[in-house]
Amino acid sequence: MKFIVWSLFFLSISSLKAQELKATADDYYVNGNYSKAIETYKSLKNLNPVYDDIAKAYVAIGIYDKAIEYYEKAIKSNNEDLLTRYEFAKLLTRTKKYKKANQLFFNLIVSDSLNPNYHYELGIVLEKQKDSTALAQFMEAYQLDNTHQKAIFKIAKQHLMKRDFVSTHTYADKGLESYKNNVELISLKAQAYYHQEYYTHAVVWFNKLLDLGEKSEFIHEKLSLSYAENSEYKEAIYHRKQALKYSPNDANALFVIGSYYQSLNDFERAEDYIKKALLLKDLPLSKEYQQLGIVLNRQKKYAQALKAFQKSLKEDPTNVMTEFYILRTKDEYYADVDSKIKMYEQFISQKTKSPFLSYAQGRLKKLKQEKFTEQE
Repeated sequence: MKFIVWSLFFLSISSLKAQELKATADDYYVNGNYSKAIETYKSLKNLNPVYDDIAKAYVAIGIYDKAIEYYEKAIKSNNEDLLTRYEFAKLLTRTKKYKKANQLFFNLIVSDSLNPNYHYELGIVLEKQKDSTALAQFMEAYQLDNTHQKAIFKIAKQHLMKRDFVSTHTYADKGLESYKNNVELISLKAQAYYHQEYYTHAVVWFNKLLDLGEKSEFIHEKLSLSYAENSEYKEAIYHRKQALKYSPNDANALFVIGSYYQSLNDFERAEDYIKKALLLKDLPLSKEYQQLGIVLNRQKKYAQALKAFQKSLKEDPTNVMTEFYILRTKDEYYADVDSKIKMYEQFISQKTKSPFLSYAQGRLKKLKQEKFTEQE
């Protein structure tokens, strides 16, 4: 009898000690001391109840191989624990073990087909596997929970990629009903409006992202382009400059800013930005030099404009528009009427197929009349 009493007493003491160790390990885990938690969990004689705790601690410190090992032990110890199987399946997805994750999520759905997250996570795996049935799983998650933000985003994004903008807005609006500050859904609406060429609406929704603290080169660039489409060039310039901070050597962005300044008749700044763009570009630059020549012409810098147009023509000898700009610039630059007449005569004789031939003939006739009038 005494032996039984003493046995029960020692068992009770041992049980209390195990509970204390488990509580200590739990405390380490809650406070972020994961390595200490693992060490303490492992000091327990019976690890079956804490395999999943050890696995989660390994996940927290990024040792995924060990986490997988202990999740497998936890499931072997208690295969009915759906939460542990769910966490394990998510870890398999994270570590790109998609085939095994796929099977685990499928089994979870068999166990509980009404859990929307099981369908959503299976959709993620199928998406990684480039399986087109992923959308069906996202839709199933949405049907089970029409406030499921992640599933709604995936569905709306799929419709955006297919250029089904009406459906994109429909699903995004549904998600925003339950979470109005969902930046992912706001971004999808902004992009949809942009692709629909509803630039005023696009501006509103891209600005919502900025108001929520979302800043990126993409947002500022799309805002700039949207403002420009509405001829709001000051705002377009501001946002393109903000985008430029992310890629300071973006020659295209510099050139675009220059073109916006040109639209505002600020030709000095236009010249500055276009020149900066030309210095950075390592591509055929006929169009860019042509643009620079136009800007210089507007400032009556004819000598510099001619040099720019000549560079444009050198980049692309077939650019008939540049040929015409050279002709017109020389007309403005030269003071001597005889020089102008000779210039037009050469153009007419050499450029018999030019679309500007009739203009040159008319201008030559007018110059000859001017010379005749002066002689009179």
